[in-house]
Amino acid sequence: MRTSETRPMIFVVDDDVSVRDAIGNLLESIGFRSEAFGSTEEFVRAQRPDVPSCLLLDVRLPGLNGLDFQDELAKSGVRIPIVFVTAHGDIPMTSRAMKAGAIDFLTKPFQKPELLTAIHQALDRDRVARKEEAALRSLRARYDKLTPREREVMEWVVTGLMNKEIAVRLGVTEITVKVHRGRVMEKMEADSLAELVRMAERLKPKLRR
Repeated sequence: MRTSETRPMIFVVDDDVSVRDAIGNLLESIGFRSEAFGSTEEFVRAQRPDVPSCLLLDVRLPGLNGLDFQDELAKSGVRIPIVFVTAHGDIPMTSRAMKAGAIDFLTKPFQKPELLTAIHQALDRDRVARKEEAALRSLRARYDKLTPREREVMEWVVTGLMNKEIAVRLGVTEITVKVHRGRVMEKMEADSLAELVRMAERLKPKLRR
């Protein structure tokens, strides 16, 4: 059973209070938590719970407009799925929003089913992203436990070199490489060389080679 702390959160940014209230009431009636803001500045200042979430974002807003705010979020590394809602949409706006990764671009007045479909798609995307981010954090934590020498061995192992070839490159014995290799497999929790290679691909920014 999901508690109020784990239920998905839908953020609504719209300068029309009647729209905020209507969407908020709809979301609450079907079990979502929601929080509404009159501007992007208010949204940025707010504390956001660490749960699956999405952003229902108007295009025309006081201060930074919705499309520019989408760009700002991306630049700052804030990855939250966005569903645009607007009464003044056009093809260039829609194209820009979708190319930048928006889930949907809905024109007011929109129908309840199309809004809920977009929200569910956004939440599904956020759940997948959160799962992938958690897995990557775990992988990085395991890599950080390797000693400098074990990291060197791992970097050569995933290139396909044999133990004796790695030994020559590192100036150590083949037995030493074998021991380090075994520790790498154990610490990284890799069941095979192929799995270790896949891990290395995901860790590429951290690897020196």
